[in-house]
Amino acid sequence: MTEQQPYQIEQKFADFEVRRYPEHLLAEVVIDGSFEDAGNRAFRYLFSYISGENRSNREVAMTAPVVQDAASEKIQMTSPVVQQGMEDASGRAETNKFRVAFVLPEGFTLENAPQPTSSQVQLRVVPEARAAVIRFSGRWSTESYRRHLEELRAAVDAAGITCVGPPRFAKFDPPFKPWFMRRNEIMLDLDDSSPAISGH
Repeated sequence: MTEQQPYQIEQKFADFEVRRYPEHLLAEVVIDGSFEDAGNRAFRYLFSYISGENRSNREVAMTAPVVQDAASEKIQMTSPVVQQGMEDASGRAETNKFRVAFVLPEGFTLENAPQPTSSQVQLRVVPEARAAVIRFSGRWSTESYRRHLEELRAAVDAAGITCVGPPRFAKFDPPFKPWFMRRNEIMLDLDDSSPAISGH
């Protein structure tokens, strides 16, 4: 599994990095369930899509990371595994609905990417963005996610940086890789209208 979604490191802090991510395309699934189960349940739909379950019967290279985040009713299905969830933009509300996504290889657009045949899989463009990112190893557990998210929020606040939107959880390794060797990241999008980070 090759890593996609190349980024530029804009600044390094003691506990996190500020990165600039280019626009990219996701294949994503919205799943009802727990934080820990969402990735496993969504994986079969996404893997089927990249394995040829699409209108072109075309295989797509599997890339890293897989991203999970919280599925908001406002943006669900309208618009990397990346998983989003657990909290809203304020960090308070919880949700049992998650978006889990594969980042498609560079060069794919909404116009030329294979169209999913499953109604569960949707394609979505993610615009260029700047994010604060913390990297850690370990299990894909709710406890680990919360602990590192709290650490990231505290470090970002201490640096005087403003975050926007919900956090995203990125997994870079397959489930069979030993937990202590896994690469995980949590990302918080940053407000581009705030003062330059390098000035802090």
